[in-house]
Amino acid sequence: MDTDLVLSGDPRDVLAAAGKKAGVPTAEATLIRDGTNVIYQMTGGVVARVGPPGSHLVAARQIQASRWLAEAGIPVVRAVDDIAQPTVVGSRPVTWWVQLPDHRHATPAELGAILGRLHALEIPESPSFPTVDPFEGLRESIDGGTVLPEDDRAWLRDLAERLQSEYLVLVPRLPRCVIHGDAWQGNVVVPRAGGAPVLLDLDHVGIGPREWDLVSLTVDYTDFARITDLDYQSFVDAYGGYDMTAWPGYRTLATIRELRWTAFVLGKAMTSPEAAEQVRHRVACLRGEVDLPWSWSAF
Repeated sequence: MDTDLVLSGDPRDVLAAAGKKAGVPTAEATLIRDGTNVIYQMTGGVVARVGPPGSHLVAARQIQASRWLAEAGIPVVRAVDDIAQPTVVGSRPVTWWVQLPDHRHATPAELGAILGRLHALEIPESPSFPTVDPFEGLRESIDGGTVLPEDDRAWLRDLAERLQSEYLVLVPRLPRCVIHGDAWQGNVVVPRAGGAPVLLDLDHVGIGPREWDLVSLTVDYTDFARITDLDYQSFVDAYGGYDMTAWPGYRTLATIRELRWTAFVLGKAMTSPEAAEQVRHRVACLRGEVDLPWSWSAF
């Protein structure tokens, strides 16, 4: 196999080619998750993440972020040290990670505590992290989501434009720090045998307002009723007492996050009838046609 070419759209072909380049056996790889990154478990305690085309800079930042966070004392998923990373095949990067022990998702309190530690770090001069842009790729996702009628896509474009205008007014007033960029309970895991919560999925680590990290769990509380009053208060207390629902800009960030969740499923809707049905439901929610609390299926 020519490892400089992707022979098909199958990420397994990319994985096999990357494995040859990196010297990692991939024949017995098993699929863990098929999302923006396609994740495989290898024998020997290694996990591979196959990134989307053109994401090699993002993959390189994941490796940098992992190593910097570890040095800063944040428990974090660890990149394999003895492989040059990322391994690029065609236009797709593959990164190699140390497999985590058996684990569970973090509780709201555990998520709040690790975010508090992360946000307290000084912004480093090196590595140089990008400014997090909550609107990155959003217009392209809406434009490409032809499973929706043009009326709905036009409405989503107008919503994104309004939210971006509101966000640009809010951001200059907010302190900046290192943020995870996609902070929810599933991106912090806790070893079942004991040990500190571990931060993972580092694709969006960058510089931005702490509110962007705090909004996902808060939305789960206010708009989806996925967590109880007690759990939400434990999140607030563990973070240090900052309640996002009392911040005047909360609704803007909450709707941006919900719009991003909708756009993610819209990207899957061309090939999945279930995703197409779900994205129509999510748009109806955003348009005010469904009462709170909402129920959205996971993808």
